[in-house]
Amino acid sequence: MRLLIAAAASLLVAITPSSAQPTKPATVDYAQDSSWLCLPGRADVCSAPLATVALNASGYGSIGKSVPAKDPPLDCFYVYPTVSRDNGMNSDLNMNEENFAAAAQAARFSSVCKVYAPKYRQMTVGAILAFSAGQDISASAVLAYSDVLHAWRNFLATRNSDRPFVLIGHSQGSLHLIQLIAREIETNPTVASRMKLAIIPGFDVMVPQGKLVGGDFKKTPLCSKAGETGCVIAWTSFRENNVPPAGAIFGIATQPGMTVACVNPAKPGAKDWVPLDSYWASKSTYDVPGGPIVWSTEGDPPTPWVRVDGLNSGQCVNDGQRGYFSIRTNADPKDKRTDRIGGEVGVAGMFIPGWGMHLADMPLVQGDLIRLVGDLNVTASLEKTGTGPKQATSRR
Repeated sequence: MRLLIAAAASLLVAITPSSAQPTKPATVDYAQDSSWLCLPGRADVCSAPLATVALNASGYGSIGKSVPAKDPPLDCFYVYPTVSRDNGMNSDLNMNEENFAAAAQAARFSSVCKVYAPKYRQMTVGAILAFSAGQDISASAVLAYSDVLHAWRNFLATRNSDRPFVLIGHSQGSLHLIQLIAREIETNPTVASRMKLAIIPGFDVMVPQGKLVGGDFKKTPLCSKAGETGCVIAWTSFRENNVPPAGAIFGIATQPGMTVACVNPAKPGAKDWVPLDSYWASKSTYDVPGGPIVWSTEGDPPTPWVRVDGLNSGQCVNDGQRGYFSIRTNADPKDKRTDRIGGEVGVAGMFIPGWGMHLADMPLVQGDLIRLVGDLNVTASLEKTGTGPKQATSRR
């Protein structure tokens, strides 16, 4: 997952109904459970408990495990990011790197919703590198989106049972969900009415400056307040001292009058700094500026996952064509926890400023995202029992 990257915005043009491939590969049969990485009620990567230790200023605290909910009223449809290092332009359906991505990004959502994650023949890391070198990879993009589309239609027809749902993606996964919203959801009012949230970080969502709707979506607005439904939460993360530079792949709209959407996932609608509830892979081997993370002066974490609440804060910034989620680290050399986090994309020992903290988009706010979906879960339960809607609550 070292090179998690969505292709540049021109891939949005590449994935169109008029695009064609010389030879059409066989369609994946999503009626088969084996075509899904995660399904509710099955022992898979999204149902496995994730042992996690809390890290506070005083050091390591309690250890907990995420546990799937027995019968939550919400479904979550998750599309994983670019992780495959398979040969060729599209991945196969043998899950390797994809399993770690789902564990890191989707498994905890099983505590608040039923998680559905299709396997799909995504654009590989090699395809993204080829695109960066100027090669046409539109056929690869079409195939990847086609798989996600067929999985979505199977989900609606045979698995969802008209339940409310949340979309979750990152990077390439968000790219495909952007297309799904624009083509399959906005055009179907019945389905659109059941979409409670779309959580799509790590790819630029375009909106007119000062507006909540327009650009990539004609009807679906950005979320503007806590508890709002039927809206989009999107962001791309950059360190506070690293404004997206000219030519950045994320965080800068290419068209005048447009900007990149940013909704603070810790508190939708907030304009000021908000503390973040983060989950990190404690044994990660990804390159980090300044070297490997030492999580605590007490030594290595006792679990594969670490929860750190309030070490970082985030603020949405929209300045003309720039739009991004600014990340501040609230370092305190006197306490026992780390004063650093990672998130930059490293290539050949170098970190690419224009990609910001792409690898940290989800870990930085995963606790906040679970809370947001959990709040919707409560509302959906009330609606299901006929006791009426209730405004979702927020801990911030």
